[in-house]
Amino acid sequence: MKKRTFAGIPEEYANYEQAKVVLIPVPYDGTSTWVKGADQGPEAFLEAAENMELYDIETDTEVYQQGIFLSDPVLESKSPESMTEAVKAAVGKGISDGKMVSLFGGEHSISIGSIQAHKEAFPNLTVLQIDAHADLRPEYHGSACNHACALHWASKNTNLIQVGIRSMDESEREHMDLGKTFFAQMCHEQNDEEWMTRVLDLCTEDVYITIDLDGFDPSILPSTGTPEPGGLAWYQTLRLLKKVIETRRMVGFDIVELAPNPEERSSDFLASKLYYKLLTYHFNPNL
Repeated sequence: MKKRTFAGIPEEYANYEQAKVVLIPVPYDGTSTWVKGADQGPEAFLEAAENMELYDIETDTEVYQQGIFLSDPVLESKSPESMTEAVKAAVGKGISDGKMVSLFGGEHSISIGSIQAHKEAFPNLTVLQIDAHADLRPEYHGSACNHACALHWASKNTNLIQVGIRSMDESEREHMDLGKTFFAQMCHEQNDEEWMTRVLDLCTEDVYITIDLDGFDPSILPSTGTPEPGGLAWYQTLRLLKKVIETRRMVGFDIVELAPNPEERSSDFLASKLYYKLLTYHFNPNL
């Protein structure tokens, strides 16, 4: 039986030894509290990617030729803690093998283990979070590995920069660095060049990017667990990511919280294009 590859790319670009990128699906949805379905996100993402053109107009490149290995999914789900440890181990192996490790979730709690693994490999790590929610609770429903706690560990152990935030609990304020928080309303009211320049100034050399798809406005991405109004736009987000990647070193990334709706495929497709754009920017020597 022919092994599945990301976006249906030829197998010569999809084997582990030659691939520069590892893609780890993590179909975990164990702690989400409203719309369920993030566990179906990786499959919807992969299906959409198989219907995506692989030539990028902006850069005149086909980044899949760098090699993208589609890993077996991390299926550990006995507890949020066991899932986090399984993700950390899988990501750590990829990093030790010299790969750019990327993940597709799943709910946002899958990011915790990946961030921890990247912090061990890159001690002076910046975590750039694009998200509607702060996700800074120390624990929620009895676990520090809950989706509502996805960035708490990063806030205490890395240089965390938060972009697009527009929903949070009052208790999270004490864990938030307002000097490194770019609320969505501010992003819309200020000139993009102004606030994006401040984001860049705060970044260290090594940057891990975690993108909760609810960071986008639900008018362009409705299929997510909590579609908060007032989110970021497509080209606005790409401009930020391009600026970060061309001036810093993206060492890894994840995309999470796609809750697919069979009647609405545009969200799935946006997620696949976003993933491909991140790789395109990273490997484009002309940026």
